[in-house]
Amino acid sequence: MSEVLQTYLRENLDDLKQKGLLNSIDVLEDHNGPIIKINGQEMINLASNNYLGFASRDELKDADMAATKKWGVGAGAVRPINGTLMIHKELEEKIAQFKGTEAAIAFQSGFNCNMGAISAVMTKKDAILSDELNHASIIDGCRLSGAKIIRVKHQDMDDLRQKAKEATESGLYEKIMYITDGVFSMDGDVANLPEAVKVAEEYNLITYVDDAHGSGVMGHGKGTVKHFGLQDKIDFQMGTLSKAIGVVGGYVAGTKELIEWLKARGRPFLFSTSLTPGASAACIASLDLIMDHPEYVDQLWDNAKYFKENLERIGFTLSKSDTPITPVILGDENKTQQFSNKLIENGVYVKPIVYPTVPLGTGRIRNMPMRTHTKEMLDQAITVYEKVGKELDLI
Repeated sequence: MSEVLQTYLRENLDDLKQKGLLNSIDVLEDHNGPIIKINGQEMINLASNNYLGFASRDELKDADMAATKKWGVGAGAVRPINGTLMIHKELEEKIAQFKGTEAAIAFQSGFNCNMGAISAVMTKKDAILSDELNHASIIDGCRLSGAKIIRVKHQDMDDLRQKAKEATESGLYEKIMYITDGVFSMDGDVANLPEAVKVAEEYNLITYVDDAHGSGVMGHGKGTVKHFGLQDKIDFQMGTLSKAIGVVGGYVAGTKELIEWLKARGRPFLFSTSLTPGASAACIASLDLIMDHPEYVDQLWDNAKYFKENLERIGFTLSKSDTPITPVILGDENKTQQFSNKLIENGVYVKPIVYPTVPLGTGRIRNMPMRTHTKEMLDQAITVYEKVGKELDLI
């Protein structure tokens, strides 16, 4: 290894460790369900995005295996050449049905969905109004587009209106987009889409909602846009197929013209091999389950409400979350790391969320209750939280 590189890596890794910013990566020995096993220890899992418990559900596994036997383990090419199989077409039709749009396009991940979709439409001649707490993939997608990025104060509709007015009246931009998460993953708050749409209509903004944590959770599972009844007002409905859906991938749902353009100009779609047939079939099975069984989403929300109420009862401070995402706010990064380690030692698996995922001084333990947690599991986790919280003088 180059001596320059070695010195750089060593010094910066040591710096991260001293600041409590270097997370360990644990290896699961079984599926990512409500109970997981790491290094032989079984623990209650409160760190997963597998909201509905679908990642290991039999219907999805059966669909995956059947499609793999029929179509093979890989698509064999990028989508525009001959990597579009019938199962990909079926998946995109299912996503459009699920989201209530004319059409949809599937990408290989939510991250490269944002990288590809934003830059396919926005250019250096344009401006993007972006909520300051948007996900890293949105930030990177905006940067890749070359558009002028204008940060909007988090959930501040007055600031959005003012900046939309300034950008519009400047005459500097051909197009202006407003982009926001539907559900903000670190705090669990929900975007104020009704007010954002009013501003967008007033100033002729393109609207883009990244609903990675809303799909399968909000709007009876259909997402945050559906929750507010704004399917005909939002231009881009983006989401992932890897969280509540339980598989892998990302998508944009919208008009036929938009999807046709993204298939012509979305670089990850054009230059990276398609989703596997098995993953595509599993996603279809998952979307069918959500549409056929709205009670699954209700069960998720019931568990989240129960867990939040009990954490607050024993004295923990939670962020103002309007979703199942349940962050326990601690602030100090080292204290957050210590608390996480103690919880894991006592059989509750959670991860510390620290800078750069969240701003410095806002460290937290983010809990993700799942539909498949039993009340007994949640009670056990609450007991551990109380025990460790008192040991560390946090409550």
